[in-house]
Amino acid sequence: MELYDVMRTAFAARDFLDEPVPDDVLHRILDNARFAPSGGNRQGWRVIVVRDSAKREALVPLIEPTFRRYLAEVRAGANPWNVVVPAEVSQEALDAVVIPPGFIERLVRAPVLLLVTVDLAVVAAMDRHLSRIGVVPGASIYPFVWNILLAARNEGLGGTLTTFVAAREPDVKALFDIPESHAVAAMLPMGKPVRQLTRLSRKPVGEFATVDGFGGVPL
Repeated sequence: MELYDVMRTAFAARDFLDEPVPDDVLHRILDNARFAPSGGNRQGWRVIVVRDSAKREALVPLIEPTFRRYLAEVRAGANPWNVVVPAEVSQEALDAVVIPPGFIERLVRAPVLLLVTVDLAVVAAMDRHLSRIGVVPGASIYPFVWNILLAARNEGLGGTLTTFVAAREPDVKALFDIPESHAVAAMLPMGKPVRQLTRLSRKPVGEFATVDGFGGVPL
């Protein structure tokens, strides 16, 4: 596919056909994704291809409480899991949330399930001393993660970047024998989408790009 077509049509796919993804296709996806940039070109990523059905199912109860809070905070009119304006939801509100049947299961049972980690011992956290949550280390992992999804789209596949498992990182590390220095960055379910979206909704450039200042004239 042409690059811009891939970028404009790589949507968050969560429903997949029951078709296996050949190993050579998955290898080709990762072989191209590895050319993503990272701080100092240290390439601190690791990818775990989760095939064991018991380990897949073990992820469901780890994701459930995080997703439950996400839905409860959305219901309360908040931006879920926000660190600037944290939502306040009661235990009663959490208990009242009904997770859509099968939503989590269809993610962990996707034809391909990848866990992506990053070695914090090799990333540059240049915002570590600021009085806010750090975001800069993500520059050394999420370009790689997005390259995986772009490469998957180029192969006629789809997927989505999820981070629900990160909230239960110690349990995920124990389940997959992940070293202490590694952070769980993403879980990627991938496969052949049930349907392919080609018209995605995004803000126009003039709404987010300005000249010479945050309040400058639109580009």
